[in-house]
Amino acid sequence: MDGYPTNPAGAMVVVVGPSGAGKDSVIGFVAQRFVGRVDIDFVRRVITRPSDAGGEDHESVSEIDFDARLAAGDFAVAWKAHGLQYGIPREALDRVRAGRIVIANGSRGALDQFRQVFPKVVVVNITASPAALAQRLVARGRESEADILKRLQRQTPDILDEADVTTIDNSGPLEIAGSRFVALVAELQGTALETG
Repeated sequence: MDGYPTNPAGAMVVVVGPSGAGKDSVIGFVAQRFVGRVDIDFVRRVITRPSDAGGEDHESVSEIDFDARLAAGDFAVAWKAHGLQYGIPREALDRVRAGRIVIANGSRGALDQFRQVFPKVVVVNITASPAALAQRLVARGRESEADILKRLQRQTPDILDEADVTTIDNSGPLEIAGSRFVALVAELQGTALETG
C-alpha cells in the first residue's frame, strides 16, 4: 500500500446497482443520518457530464480535463459507462487509510479496481423490482422510452454473491432501504451510532 500505514477501521463502501434502483436517494438518506460525523465521508465523483444534468452532486469536467487528471494520477479508481467517464478522487484512499468509512456511488464494472486499490471494500448492491426501475427511469426524463427499454433489457441480473456484498432492495419506501444501509455503516464502525 505505497508504504502508508493503514487504520484497520477504515473501509470503502461502494454502492452499485441498476439505473433507477435509487442509489443516489439511498446514499442521500444515509448522508442525512450522519451529518457532522468526521469519521464518515461521502465521495463527490468527477464525471464528464454537465453539472445541470440532474442526479447526484458531482464535479463536472470535460473529457480532455478528465483524461489529463487520469494521466496525472488524480483518481483512485476510474471507469467508463453509458458514454461517460467517472472518477473517484485519490483523496478517498487517504481517508480510508486514516480509518474513515468512505461511501461512493460506484459501478459493477469497476469493482475489481476498487478491491485492488482500497485496503477494505464493502459493496452495497441496491436493487429494485423491474416495475420500480422502469417507473423511476421514466420519471428522470433523461432517456426516451425506447432507450429505457434497451437499458432494462441489457442490465445484468442483480445477483452478487461475493462475501463483501450486501444486497438491499429499494422497491418500497426509501426509509426501509436507507435504514438498512445506516445499520450497515454502524456495524462497520463497530458501534451503535447515534443517527437521529
